[in-house]
Amino acid sequence: MADSILITGGAVLDGTGAPPRADEAVLVRGDRIAALGADALAQAESDGVDERVDATGRTVMPGLIDAHTHLSFGEPTGNDELFHHRTQGYSSMLSAYHARKVLRAGVTGVLDADCLWSIGVELRDAIETGIVEGPRMRAGGQALMTMLGGTAGRMIADDGTTGYATVVHNRDMMVREVRRQIKHGVDWIKIMVTGQIPTMKGPEVKVWNLDELRAVCDTAHELNTKVVAHCRNSESTRDAARAGVDLIYHASYMDDEALEAVVESGSALCPTFTLLGNLADYGAKVGSAPELLDVFRAEIEITAAQMAKAHAAGVPFLAGSETGFAVTPVGEWHARELEMFVQYMGMSPMDAIVAATRNGAFALRMEGQVGTLETGRLADILVVDGDPLQDVTILQDRSRLAEVIKGGRRVDLVTPIPERRMRSTDQVRFLASCPLTRGLALTEEQLEKLARV
Repeated sequence: MADSILITGGAVLDGTGAPPRADEAVLVRGDRIAALGADALAQAESDGVDERVDATGRTVMPGLIDAHTHLSFGEPTGNDELFHHRTQGYSSMLSAYHARKVLRAGVTGVLDADCLWSIGVELRDAIETGIVEGPRMRAGGQALMTMLGGTAGRMIADDGTTGYATVVHNRDMMVREVRRQIKHGVDWIKIMVTGQIPTMKGPEVKVWNLDELRAVCDTAHELNTKVVAHCRNSESTRDAARAGVDLIYHASYMDDEALEAVVESGSALCPTFTLLGNLADYGAKVGSAPELLDVFRAEIEITAAQMAKAHAAGVPFLAGSETGFAVTPVGEWHARELEMFVQYMGMSPMDAIVAATRNGAFALRMEGQVGTLETGRLADILVVDGDPLQDVTILQDRSRLAEVIKGGRRVDLVTPIPERRMRSTDQVRFLASCPLTRGLALTEEQLEKLARV
């Protein structure tokens, strides 16, 4: 590992929202940015550097931060596979394998807010101690649910832990579980505020009351721990904000009352349009019911209109992909959220990039340390062919990543990661690795095979 790196010739897009600065040097010493511009060149001249990177014609920017991932899930095609076709040891190894893919996609930080077993905390520690190569990571434990469950509905057992969820029945159990998870090292507590009830048609319903949400938030905050909430209707978003939730995922169908609560509370939003967008665009080819495709797209469009109002009101936005499912395979779709912010919310490319860099530092609980290219910040840097302010979709193209630097270390982007093969006990694994889910066209032969699955 080089002790110092000098990057020259590129346009520096520093992640603060300031205009890019053409032909600006960046000097990295150790794991931090030592100097920028003329100071960087002067220090390099006087003290020397170990390596030089020519970024002429390229953009130099902070590494991306994905605020909604599920690295322990192993790209399942559904909850049955996730809950019943996984072992703890194999899932841990698969998580480490996937962490390398995330880093190579230009993502230098992730929030993995709920996980199978306690893999998130262990993976975070393995990355921090150098055992596993991967992005900076902050982790939660199992998501807190009432017995009504979350998106898995009746597949969640009435008691105990099922997959990524722990069921809590009353205030005492909620407080106890928060304290237990904090004892074992989580950075965030996650609450599944809405869930699917089979007898109720339509969107998810709120399955926590305001007092229960406050009990979790108050307990976590007293122990210096943040709270993130899965909210897929307006009432849940409103109550989560009023209860003091720090970060709200989805915030689907948010109405004006919920928006007002979010603005007043200071909660941040992470819409996670990417999963819905992939389902809407590719769902028909991976087995989703046809009638759901319009539902997925409508949820994006209706929610995005209110999200645009929230953005105009100054609500902080973070970018999250919900990477880790078959339709959002690891290492492939992390930057699509920026495109969707621009397409559906009318965000500028600059604001979308800020959401995925500077604002993402909040998810890592590292504000002022990562997310921007400033002197003294940790050196998490991308060198990108092209200008993402002109076309933000280029951040989804890994061939455009000339350099990924994390903590002052240049990441190997050349040596192939061995292709994963499915073991016999994995169920319906074809979908997770099919070209479709990676944005490629399927051949007729592949379509025929998919139809037989």
